[in-house]
Amino acid sequence: MQTARLAHSDHKAGPAIMTIESCQVLDLPKIHDPRGNLTFVEGNTHVPFAIERVYYLYDVPGGSERGGHAHRQLHQFIIAMSGSFDVLLDDGQDKKRVHLSRSYNGLYVCPMIWRELDNFSSGSVCMVLASTKYDEADYYRDYPTFMRARWS
Repeated sequence: MQTARLAHSDHKAGPAIMTIESCQVLDLPKIHDPRGNLTFVEGNTHVPFAIERVYYLYDVPGGSERGGHAHRQLHQFIIAMSGSFDVLLDDGQDKKRVHLSRSYNGLYVCPMIWRELDNFSSGSVCMVLASTKYDEADYYRDYPTFMRARWS
């Protein structure tokens, strides 16, 4: 099992320029039980940050896309709780598509990576663990602005 021991920036000190290789699928603990399996997530143990916020996407209409932004400082861990979907990661030089379909692993996304979510299966639920509370000022919602900030 890959642990959450990744090199990462101190999200309170400011963004570090990280590459797409910093974004990795991490396995979570899976306790097998004939009555049903159990998986759990602990901040700074299973994910490389303290968890300050949890939100989830559901009832996403077929063909819809979510995301389409980057964060200056926020770290995220994205889990397919039910169903499946794809996450397209873009650091401005390289792109990588990750398919998520299991609730016992998830995708760590570091700051300064553009992300788009698509290809949602019917009934899918996407849960996101975040390193900070919501802050609109942390978002890059315009790709050219993101690219200027990333590479200038």
